[in-house]
Amino acid sequence: MTKVAMYNSKGEAVKDLELSEAVFATPINKETVHQVFVAMRANARQPWADTKDRSEVSGGGRKPWKQKGTGRARHGSNRSPIWSGGGITFGPLSDRNYKQKINKKVRNLVTRMCLSDKVLDNKMLVLDKFDFEGKTKDMVTLSKKLFKEVRKTLVVLTDVNAQEAIKSLRNIKAFDIVRAEDVNVLDLLQHQYLLISEDGVKFLENRLTKK
Repeated sequence: MTKVAMYNSKGEAVKDLELSEAVFATPINKETVHQVFVAMRANARQPWADTKDRSEVSGGGRKPWKQKGTGRARHGSNRSPIWSGGGITFGPLSDRNYKQKINKKVRNLVTRMCLSDKVLDNKMLVLDKFDFEGKTKDMVTLSKKLFKEVRKTLVVLTDVNAQEAIKSLRNIKAFDIVRAEDVNVLDLLQHQYLLISEDGVKFLENRLTKK
């Protein structure tokens, strides 16, 4: 049985919350996690670089000099790749597709692995609810009680507590806010801690065990 301590808004442990072992006790396979991480990074990549080949650069309407009699090498166009300002041979193009397909079941499996890793390392902190009335000071006080040192933290919110919680969290540089329905592998791997409410835990359990 997997359990974590649950805290109130004052940083006091109120009870042990029982977690779904199907989500928070998933065996971890580092190779599979790495595969999904690389694929998601590739899917987020934008092909900004773009070059022109010899058919796209300007100029080249006439032969640079006559074919014979100049003592120089023969050239037909100054758009040739060997000329300065000419076209680029096999250069990067903005229409390149970096996308990699990720099976939905595999993506959810790896998300469960990452959540399980947070639990194993005691890096998932659960609150009974986000009840701060929009005051950043209260959230800072709580974080000092819960964390030995405030590191990069992913805060997971549900629609129930989002509006007021965002007001109290958005000014804390170490905190990044995400909706429970949007939590993914990149979010979990790029943050050291996970801060979530009891409602958020239940939401993730339902989302990640749904067939």
